[in-house]
Amino acid sequence: MAKTDWYNRTGVTEFVLIGFKTFPEKQNLLFGVFFMIYIVTMAGNILIASVVLANPHLHKPMYFFLWNLSFLEICYSSTILPRVLASFISDYHGVSFNGCFLQFYCFSFLAAAESYLLSAMSYDRYVAVCRPLHYVTLMNKKQCIQLCLASWMIGIVASVFTTVFPSQLNYCGPNEIDHFFCDYAPLLMLSCSDTWQTEMLMTVLGSACAVPPLLFTLASYVCIIITILRIPSNSGRGKAFSTCSSHLIVVSIFYGSLIIVYVLPKPKAMKDLNKVFSVFYTILTPMINPFIYSLRNREFKEAVRKALSKLSSYRRIHRTHLQCTMTH
Repeated sequence: MAKTDWYNRTGVTEFVLIGFKTFPEKQNLLFGVFFMIYIVTMAGNILIASVVLANPHLHKPMYFFLWNLSFLEICYSSTILPRVLASFISDYHGVSFNGCFLQFYCFSFLAAAESYLLSAMSYDRYVAVCRPLHYVTLMNKKQCIQLCLASWMIGIVASVFTTVFPSQLNYCGPNEIDHFFCDYAPLLMLSCSDTWQTEMLMTVLGSACAVPPLLFTLASYVCIIITILRIPSNSGRGKAFSTCSSHLIVVSIFYGSLIIVYVLPKPKAMKDLNKVFSVFYTILTPMINPFIYSLRNREFKEAVRKALSKLSSYRRIHRTHLQCTMTH
């Protein structure tokens, strides 16, 4: 009976993601570009997560948050990119009704979790720069775990509401989503119900997931900059700023692209440009995070060098052992 009621409520059983079909002559090129992005994203974030886990010297609050961020980015990219890649090599661009909202749930959950995780990382940098004598006390293991769990739980709970309410609307057709993934704004445009209440709810929940952590991050960096400017020596200021600059770059890219896509006015002429900015926070940000954090961090680069050296030594020993075995 429930299934019959569902079919009476909506006539749409699947959505069609238009994606980048507006560039038919560039499908092969786009597939190659996005495939390389996916490989680099997975390799970079898996490398960071593995090195942090394997190296006891990196079992510190900053790297614990970085490990969580890398794991989140792996999930984030895997939610979006595989379907985008499939759309380039297949004539079928459909996604089931439930599959579309499942993708939207995973995307919104991970985006909200990343927003709060970035604010937790900014708090860690604030304590390290502004209250260094209390760092060990304030950023102990229990506190770090609680901050990360809170980030993940906020994303999980908030995304339940942002997914359930749009899924209860009527979708009578058309069913083409002018985007490369199931985002809430293109979905609401296809509904034949009154979406005003749902839009208000989405705005409130979206603001709750983005505005408080953004303001907290900005406040943290205002305090950090003020503290850095008070350091008398140039070398001291440079060292203090280097511990925060990587995170500040990531935050700027993440929130900057979100503001352009979801806050600024979006005339029809900017529809394709809007997709481009969506690529920044859904696809490019997870790829560049490993480079930003690793290339600007001497301690992490040294840990990677040691890990690669150990791997090379192990392979050399294994090869020698294999040759001896074959000789005998």
